[in-house]
Amino acid sequence: MAVLLLGAWIGFAQAAPPVSVPLHDGWEFRLATDDPAITKQAEAARWHAARVPGNVHTDLLAAGLIRDPYVGAAEAELQWIGLSRWEYRTRFDAGADVRKRAHAVLVFEGVDTFADIWLNGERLATTDNSFRTWRIPVDGKLRKRGNELIVVFDSPIRRLLPRVQAMPHKIAGNYPSPYGDEPKDAMTGNFARKPGYHYGWDWGPRYVTAGLWRPVRLEGWDAARIADLQVVQHTLNAERADVGARVRIESDKARTASLEIVVTAPDGKPLPAIRQDVTLRSGENDVDVSVQIAQPRRWWPVGYGEQALYTVEARLAGRGSQDSLRKRIGLRTVELRRDKDEKGQGFAFVINGVPIFAKGANVIPFDAFPARVTRERLRRDLTAARDANMNMLRNWGGGYYESDDFFDIADELGLLIWQDFMFGGGMPPAFDPEFRANVVAEARDNVRRIRHHPSVVLWCGNNEEETAWKDWGHSKTLTDADPAFAKTVWEGYVQLFGRDLRQVVAEEGGGIPYWSSSPSNDLDEKANDTDRGDKHYWEVWGNPARPPEAYLDVTPRFMSEYGLQAWPSLRTVDTFAKPGEQGIDAPVIRAHQKFLAGDGNQRLLLYIRREYGEPRDFADFVYLSQQVQAEGIELAALHHRASRPRTMGSLYWQLNDVWPGASWSSLDYYGRWKPLHFHARRFFAPLAIAPLRKDGKTRVSLISDRTTPVEAEWRLRVLDFGGRLLREKRKQVTLQPLGAQQEAVFTDKELLRGADPRRTAAVFELWVEGRAVSRRVVYFRPAKTLIWPRPTVRASLRPDGDGYALELHARSLMRGVWLDFGDRDVGLSDNTLTLLPGEPVHLHLRTAETPDALTRALRLRSLSGSPDPVWEASTQAAVSDMTPSESAESASP
Repeated sequence: MAVLLLGAWIGFAQAAPPVSVPLHDGWEFRLATDDPAITKQAEAARWHAARVPGNVHTDLLAAGLIRDPYVGAAEAELQWIGLSRWEYRTRFDAGADVRKRAHAVLVFEGVDTFADIWLNGERLATTDNSFRTWRIPVDGKLRKRGNELIVVFDSPIRRLLPRVQAMPHKIAGNYPSPYGDEPKDAMTGNFARKPGYHYGWDWGPRYVTAGLWRPVRLEGWDAARIADLQVVQHTLNAERADVGARVRIESDKARTASLEIVVTAPDGKPLPAIRQDVTLRSGENDVDVSVQIAQPRRWWPVGYGEQALYTVEARLAGRGSQDSLRKRIGLRTVELRRDKDEKGQGFAFVINGVPIFAKGANVIPFDAFPARVTRERLRRDLTAARDANMNMLRNWGGGYYESDDFFDIADELGLLIWQDFMFGGGMPPAFDPEFRANVVAEARDNVRRIRHHPSVVLWCGNNEEETAWKDWGHSKTLTDADPAFAKTVWEGYVQLFGRDLRQVVAEEGGGIPYWSSSPSNDLDEKANDTDRGDKHYWEVWGNPARPPEAYLDVTPRFMSEYGLQAWPSLRTVDTFAKPGEQGIDAPVIRAHQKFLAGDGNQRLLLYIRREYGEPRDFADFVYLSQQVQAEGIELAALHHRASRPRTMGSLYWQLNDVWPGASWSSLDYYGRWKPLHFHARRFFAPLAIAPLRKDGKTRVSLISDRTTPVEAEWRLRVLDFGGRLLREKRKQVTLQPLGAQQEAVFTDKELLRGADPRRTAAVFELWVEGRAVSRRVVYFRPAKTLIWPRPTVRASLRPDGDGYALELHARSLMRGVWLDFGDRDVGLSDNTLTLLPGEPVHLHLRTAETPDALTRALRLRSLSGSPDPVWEASTQAAVSDMTPSESAESASP
């Protein structure tokens, strides 16, 4: 063995490692010259510079051939793009470092979607799946100079429409196009392995795009290469972790080689390397190496421990071969606990033996054109999720499998990831064996790519397809038309989501649980069940548009979707609509309100009028929509948390936006926090008080995510809006770990004791170690009927670190106070506040703006009125004493 090892490592020194050459430069694109659109788009048929990774819409925009798809009401005029054929080309030289290798491969990480790939006049491949990685051998096909690579994209609509129209009975689709680019009764999106949201959704535009949306490269290698590295965790305890490194090696013939595994600890120190001889056969070889890690540091979700990350590297050496591959992993156990009780069956994630209440939101794609999404943008929004005390995000199935950057950042931040396979709704043609085989290949690609990330704790087959079939009438409609075909469709569904994808996850997923659909009970009889599995609840906002108090009537095992809509800030609205285009029912505003095909503002008005009354203007409408969303979701999330352990998760719809417009998000397209996101930081806090009022009764629960008991005190004050104390109560308590405990139930009569309910509020607080860690104010009548004193707010400003300290004093109670600095760049430590009479609120402003600019720009808006702040004399003196340059220097972010 010693001789073999020595020979192998001598070979290692002589062999050259594989080479990888990005092919991102010199691309051009044009409308295919035989495309019917050429009569109206002649300029698009000329060659123009293209960007790879990218897509045709952004290339057309960069070439000045279309206007910005996000500005105004451009969507209808741009639908021709999705109906057209597009050609992309580049030329490249193949250096000796590639041509002299025994093997050369073109690698396309993302081709959207139906395309023919040509090299030097020879068609190499035809692609049909945007989610797959395509590895195309080009041995002996490369020239020293001037290789021409051409990719021709078919329109997915025109490619699939004849097949769909030929079906005697159609299977249900998602959102029909309002633009006439395909018939409403023959939707093609379900038949394409392409991001479903490109066909339009109720929060984003319809841009059926094409292009090379992920990197393209040329690889060269010689005798053998490492194709994959999987780290499988066998056992984990405080003393030792037993893991297996499974290395997939591709060899061009039978040979011997040496394999080395090096593990680097979270502190950067390498552990002793493990080396062994391997005997390879021609083709793929799986080699297993056992690794032991003493006193392992575990990876925990945020709030429960550190996010310890190890690096595992495989190194291959042998005569004519040299390669290495590394993965960053976390050591942790994952269980989807399904304990049965007298009312059904639970649904809880258990990490390292600790049941975790999942707090978070659903994630949709971060842009209509995914190649525009940068690592910095992902970090911005995922950090905002962490900062709002979230610990789980659900990657929704109508988009695409997120980038490696997304999962790397989630690992670092401690965010658990529920990962859907890419099926967003409707019914796919899973009765077609060829379609299923394509999906299985896609699944293996992506499970293998993502599986080493400790953040990933669930693979889910699809979004809402089972409940659509069982609960929305899809099954009945098709069964009435053709019972035999309906049976075939459902059997195909069960095969794909009940067996095929489950098997892929079992074989490739490294022990991560699989769940067939969301919502579901994993193919049990009932799909969207309150007592079993996960639940989507849309009777608030959706049909029948119940009030937010209805959230308190539904206590699921795990709420994986619920939501209320809101508009983003006026600063964001200004990016796509001019002031004269801004109105509740104005055409541009309707174009950016995708719910009910533009009529969604009427639903918003229904909710606004119920609680807050008639908006005075468009700005007031925007503000009140945000209060509807923030206060309603707070009610639901606190109810879910207070229902622990029956309920073990609350993921609202949705975290982020795909473009600037109305949606259910708490972060808008530019990453700006809506009021909901500030509320989320409070209602998802590790320690929280939940006074929830319904039908004249307020139930008070205390919530703790801590793993040890916490000594605390809860306090009640009943105040009139002017600040007069009517009642007070305090109680010392011990918060039990990982739990919720009901502490009291008060009737309105007990709290008010004859006080006017239109002028009175009950303030509930949780105090720990001398400070209030959670507060919630309960009101006794709809906001539109409350009688507020005339509000007055005093303000002061002083330099503080990377910005300023702002202090606000209100004379009377103020609800839903929103601080707005217009177009100034100001990061606020908090916003959408409740100001209690005589109790100052201290905020940090992170900005490079001058004090004078801030005091002039600040505007307050609240449900109690919108007074201009009265600045204290000390602030005016500070403003006059500081020059703009001094202010900018002291406040630089």
